[in-house]
Amino acid sequence: MKIGILGGTGMLGHHVAIEAQIRQYELVLIHRQNTDLNKVIDLRFESRVADLNDRGSLIKAFEGLDAVVNCAAYYPTTPKPLAQELKTARLQMKFFLDAIEMAKVKRALYVGGAAVLPKVIDGLANEEESFDKIPEAAAPYVQVRWLMDDMARDAAKDGLPLVIGIPSMTFGEYDFAPTTGRLIVEIANQNLKAYIRGKRNVVAARDAGRGLLYALEKGRVGERYLITGENTDMDSLVEAICERANVPPLKKTIPLSMARLIARLQETRYALFRGEAPKLSSTAIAVLAGGQPLDGSKAKVELDYSPELSMRDAIDRAFIWFEKHGYIRK
Repeated sequence: MKIGILGGTGMLGHHVAIEAQIRQYELVLIHRQNTDLNKVIDLRFESRVADLNDRGSLIKAFEGLDAVVNCAAYYPTTPKPLAQELKTARLQMKFFLDAIEMAKVKRALYVGGAAVLPKVIDGLANEEESFDKIPEAAAPYVQVRWLMDDMARDAAKDGLPLVIGIPSMTFGEYDFAPTTGRLIVEIANQNLKAYIRGKRNVVAARDAGRGLLYALEKGRVGERYLITGENTDMDSLVEAICERANVPPLKKTIPLSMARLIARLQETRYALFRGEAPKLSSTAIAVLAGGQPLDGSKAKVELDYSPELSMRDAIDRAFIWFEKHGYIRK
């Protein structure tokens, strides 16, 4: 099988690529013109240049591929007007879906986010939970994720061979940004002064990559699959990171309402005066606020996926990678 990956230089895309190579698939990395391919020097791949904002380039890049994985879906970073965020997300997803159809790709996977799942009061959240309409009171990150998830599911209903994979909070190697791994970096460098309490599900990037590839290979068209690891809470997660980093325990917490206020103030300052991007963004708050225990039984039954690594394994692998690449002070 010849498989194309959008976002192959990121953490999730890189791990999907590794799993694809283990299966001896032909690997094509689809990337922007200025992408630093030194990040994927360990992979053997064909390089194709395309941009999610350019429909024609995507169609051309998808030609001749049996399957495509989109690990590069849009999400808000620096503060912008909500209408602009939604427009960007809508266009990029439309171009992605159009390219699948026009290039006659046989299988495709959209990598979404668990923020599209409403909070459950008791028990575990699963893939069948959904907002009836766009959650207008939610943060831009949640609205953007909901919009793209809705478009993906509608396209599958119309016959597009698309599956949706949703990894939980992921830690591991190749997190160059860093994304979720920033929590490990900030704690290890003793820059984080407080954290937001709450429930989480943590998966190792290696497991996430394997689970996402299973979803591409075995998933039913139009279905979501949660790729999960270990259900835990932020208290346990932060404690485990502190122990691995050999730093004093971080005990101070901050209420969610206070964190939202700080994020709003920082984003307002950035919108008015620019300068340094907010350290605490509405996107980060939305991700943390949306955390909850997850039910991974659907992926286990239908995909034969089960995590092999624990939360502490995920932290350890990420910590070693961050330390090796200079993110963490020794």
